[in-house]
Amino acid sequence: MPLAAVLTDLPPLPIWAWVAFFAFISAMLALDLGVFHRGSNIVKTKEALIWCGVWSALAFAFCGLLSLWRGGETAQQFLAGYLIELCLSVDNVFVFILVFAYFRVPAEWQHRVLFWGIIGAVVMRAIFILVGVSVLARFHWVIYVFGAFLVYTGIKMAFAGSGESEVDPEKNLAVRLFRRLFPVSPTMEGGRFFTHIDGRRVATPLFLVLLVVESTDLVFALDSLPAVLAITQDGFVALTSNIFAILGLRSLYFALSGIMQLFRFLKLGLSFILVFIGVKMLIEYFEIHIGTTLSLSVIGGVLTTSVLASVLIKDRTKAG
Repeated sequence: MPLAAVLTDLPPLPIWAWVAFFAFISAMLALDLGVFHRGSNIVKTKEALIWCGVWSALAFAFCGLLSLWRGGETAQQFLAGYLIELCLSVDNVFVFILVFAYFRVPAEWQHRVLFWGIIGAVVMRAIFILVGVSVLARFHWVIYVFGAFLVYTGIKMAFAGSGESEVDPEKNLAVRLFRRLFPVSPTMEGGRFFTHIDGRRVATPLFLVLLVVESTDLVFALDSLPAVLAITQDGFVALTSNIFAILGLRSLYFALSGIMQLFRFLKLGLSFILVFIGVKMLIEYFEIHIGTTLSLSVIGGVLTTSVLASVLIKDRTKAG
């Protein structure tokens, strides 16, 4: 699809809004990596929780600005999209844990991998969402395809066994193709992605980890794209809500990596939300519209119930 066609279907917002948003995000990322995490360090739980709070506070502040600038309906759409993407990111956290364990990535280099992985994720989501908005603007029937896909994904997620969460990075297509085209060193090289061996430039296993992270996010984007476009087809709102959620993902990983087992009902709640959103898209065919306020209430209620159930209901398998 031509770039001009995609840009034509974006909401008529002033250029300064886009420039200001991406300038702010770039500044925050530079501050994160260039000041607070300049060297190799292990991100502790307390620090991760603080950064989770920072990113969440920024997202809610942006939501408040949207409410003042473009009204409460737009702000609610942003908040709903943000919460959905944040919850879908929990699956990414599971994958990160498995990938880092598989490659035996030292804790002090995990932040570096996630930082560059999330930069790539931001670029991919921007392309996916803007193209998706343009496609829906031109071919409305695609919304029913997205709806059916979300219902299928939600049902599959609800009945997925624990074995389906396993990850074998060596079977990753991107990793296999890269190994054929570029030499890889046998060991980590001080946290670098590339090094030189016998005068030849080679990649390190840490770069393979980055490839797995990026390619995995590409797969997860297939879920998040229809989900956020079911909430809003405003390209600016869809994109900013996704980016805010993704930017907090790195801190979320370090905050939750040790206690993921406490949220065992969250995936079931998320599967219900995906089915709900899919049905919401499908029933538009019958001119039945579910408002943003109701959607946000359902999403918030299901997530709260899932987390409370995970904390309050004891795991009998472990108790036994």
